[in-house]
Amino acid sequence: MQYNQLGNSDLQVSEICLGTMTYGRQNTIEEAYQQLDHAISQGVNFIDAAEMYPVPPSAETYGFTESYIGEWLKHQQREQLIIATKIAGPGRGFKWLRDGAKAIDRDNIKQAVDDSLKRLQTDYIDLYQIHWPDRYVPRFGQTVFDPSQLKETVPIVEQLEVFADVIKAGKIRYIGLSNETPWGVVQFSQAAKQFDLPKVVSIQNAYNLLNRVFDGALAEAVYYENVPLLAYSPLGFGYLTGKYLNGKPEKARVTLFENFGQRYLKPNVNKSVAAYVEIAQRHQLSPAQLAIAFVRSRWFVASTIIGATTLEQLKENIESINVVLDKEILAEIDAVHTQYPNPAP
Repeated sequence: MQYNQLGNSDLQVSEICLGTMTYGRQNTIEEAYQQLDHAISQGVNFIDAAEMYPVPPSAETYGFTESYIGEWLKHQQREQLIIATKIAGPGRGFKWLRDGAKAIDRDNIKQAVDDSLKRLQTDYIDLYQIHWPDRYVPRFGQTVFDPSQLKETVPIVEQLEVFADVIKAGKIRYIGLSNETPWGVVQFSQAAKQFDLPKVVSIQNAYNLLNRVFDGALAEAVYYENVPLLAYSPLGFGYLTGKYLNGKPEKARVTLFENFGQRYLKPNVNKSVAAYVEIAQRHQLSPAQLAIAFVRSRWFVASTIIGATTLEQLKENIESINVVLDKEILAEIDAVHTQYPNPAP
């Protein structure tokens, strides 16, 4: 297992991060323990959660994921692990989330951090991320910026000032972004420099063979600001395993939860997936190994976040660290991308 420095922090994160958003909906606490134990035994030191997990989010399951991790974490050597979680932003309509108060402001940040610490049963969080921006931005499959949707927002400097206080209190160590834009990365970074406030050390966005939007303006922004990517959805909601090419498996996420993962229902997704599956088979790889190895190969990726609903899936995904894609395979991947560019942005 390789370990990479996260931005300008002193965090050395494993190249594979264990994603946990299924804990509490698709996975029981016993299954969560099995996954966590296996991941750590394979050298994973990085675990990612969020206050709103599991997903799809609901009032009944809110906070279950962090609570499951907390029950496990209290039996671990805490200092050897890097625990990341997130504060949910406004705009999703979750009235049950912190009594409906979701602005990234002082009261909400302090409450969300304290609640996560309690559920995680830890004194500090290594990486605390803004799950999506406080301001309006296109997100989760939306691709068009609409100025008419702009709304009142908490200034970025004010957000950073609160995080500075929480860091000073010892409750979090570093901050990161998620589902951010190039403009957001630069604004957070420049505000930190200008006002001597904590600098963001990472960005967690979707990145996979079906969605390489990050290759453009975001890659430029993170290069100059030293804000590496924590890539989520490397398997594109499981589509890149090829399991949806011939229908919907009975226990698959998209089958269980109606209207979930809409971005993967767009034209050319299945054609693109079939082409990538063919490349994997031609080179004696599983489609999942090809997809994860590709994400790991990108220069801007510090860690690839993998999740699974079964231990067998998790084992296969972690074993992808032994796969290195050569120039021939990467050229074949780029040829498919040229034919079907970003079918699920």
